[in-house]
Amino acid sequence: MTKAPASPPAASANSPVGNPRHPLFLHAALNSRPVALAYRILAFAVILTGIIRYSDILTGSPDWSTPLFYTMLSNLLCLVWMLLLVIRTTRDLRRCGPAGTSIPSARWSGAVMMAITVTMLIYLVVLVPTRFQDGDADVFSLTDTLIHIVAPCLLIADWLLFVPKGAFRWSDPLLWTLIPYTYLAFAFGFGALGGEFTPGQKYPYPFMNIDELGLDGVAMWILALTAALVAVGFLYVVIDRMLGLAARRIRV
Repeated sequence: MTKAPASPPAASANSPVGNPRHPLFLHAALNSRPVALAYRILAFAVILTGIIRYSDILTGSPDWSTPLFYTMLSNLLCLVWMLLLVIRTTRDLRRCGPAGTSIPSARWSGAVMMAITVTMLIYLVVLVPTRFQDGDADVFSLTDTLIHIVAPCLLIADWLLFVPKGAFRWSDPLLWTLIPYTYLAFAFGFGALGGEFTPGQKYPYPFMNIDELGLDGVAMWILALTAALVAVGFLYVVIDRMLGLAARRIRV
């Protein structure tokens, strides 16, 4: 009597659902959920600290205009994303054990990372030189550093360390521009309707000031910044593909 063929082994709790032919999605640089959880809790606390300082909530005179700026909105997006990562990692740690990765979506991780990268690049390339010209000696204050530099670096590090590689698509950098472009549409519309970002100022950032730069000048700034940001996005995709290929060669 012949034996019936053995049934295929059941997928483990760590299997990449929807990606059975891509075991590289099981792995990141650090496949330790306890380490990822500790890092993400710390990152959440640091991002929250920057937001609290930027909005002056604890001073008794909170600045309610800060949510009108891309800087605050992108930091809030990072805060929510990091909270989701903490929740997901905690759940997976209990259900699946300490080994493995925990991420709702690698591509969404890239979108959030790119959204906050915009904040860092605009600050370093546009705002810092402008403020130096205006004689602002407090450019790299603790608050500015937290919201413009530390928060982006925390998201980039989380992606490098704890997110499986090989998921990004070549079209993603173009899709990622939808986040800052949505803000541009909001900001121009808000100012056109009479809204003010600060008293007497209907443009949130100098490169958007149509009154001073004209439509052509603003358009040139936006096109140049878009080209730079898309280039950075493609750099992220290249890194993702290279690390994903390396993971496949090592582990498959």
